[in-house]
Amino acid sequence: MRVLSGIQSSGKLHLGNYLGALKQHIELHRDHECFYFIANYHALTTVQDADRQRELTRDVALDYLALGLDPNKAALFRQTDVPEVCELAWILSTVTGRGLLERAHSYKDKIAKGVAPSMGLMSYPLLMAADILIYDSDLVPVGKDQVQHIEMTQDMAGYFNNAYGVEVLKRPEARLNQAYTVPGIDGQKMSKTYGNTVDLFDTPKKARKRIMAIKTDSTPVEDPKDPDACNVFAILRLMASPEETEEMAAAYRGGGLGYGTVKKRLAELYEEQFGAARERRAQLEADSDYVEDALIDGAKRARAVATKVMARVRDACGLVTVRS
Repeated sequence: MRVLSGIQSSGKLHLGNYLGALKQHIELHRDHECFYFIANYHALTTVQDADRQRELTRDVALDYLALGLDPNKAALFRQTDVPEVCELAWILSTVTGRGLLERAHSYKDKIAKGVAPSMGLMSYPLLMAADILIYDSDLVPVGKDQVQHIEMTQDMAGYFNNAYGVEVLKRPEARLNQAYTVPGIDGQKMSKTYGNTVDLFDTPKKARKRIMAIKTDSTPVEDPKDPDACNVFAILRLMASPEETEEMAAAYRGGGLGYGTVKKRLAELYEEQFGAARERRAQLEADSDYVEDALIDGAKRARAVATKVMARVRDACGLVTVRS
């Protein structure tokens, strides 16, 4: 199975990115052919500072490698190192109706929160579909809140194949993980856009401070509490063992457990999970050649597939290009 996913270089990666995507990416690359790209084209909708963009792109690569991604097994690359993806996005735009793009949940959510509706933001699903389809992807690991993006990609593949009467673009399937949404410190979905994150590689002190600031209700310590209504528990259950999760849920319902105690345990789990990776990241940061070589090699492997898919697409469309 070929697995495809990407992470935007629009800010420091956070706990929501890890629990919602990166954790699954690391697990999958041990048994599947995986292509993981750093979505720096997508990030242009929010980051329009060149130096900052370069820094954040490198940060994503460092985070992947520090968390245990083996670049010899998975192709890790910058989205911009495969320019054919933009060509396919344009071609998809010629067979896709505007209405489909306007129905995108992510687009509507950002507009509702006052984000300026640029054409890049509106056409985001076109580029995302191109990212997936250009590698003949079989599976795309996502949370339940992102399934619509895969459904839209399936629709666009169908639009193209039907328009040209040939099965050129492969229909991908979503692979769901257990994390629906990871709440941020304010209770909304954890997001770089909302500034409510716990960053992956903060110092233990900073991470603990952010975790202790997670929004909870005012239920007294001695009273029973509903674990399923608690933002702290929603994160803890994604990091703790099943046994500890069950014990903690029972303690919630039995009363006598304060939110501060749960937050402290979550801070401990955070450090257990990311302490050693933080040290690896510091070592990798000092070896710029290793990181760049990994990205270049990943791009070569990814582009080898993309050029073949684009050759099929151009042939189906009747587009003639100079042969090198």
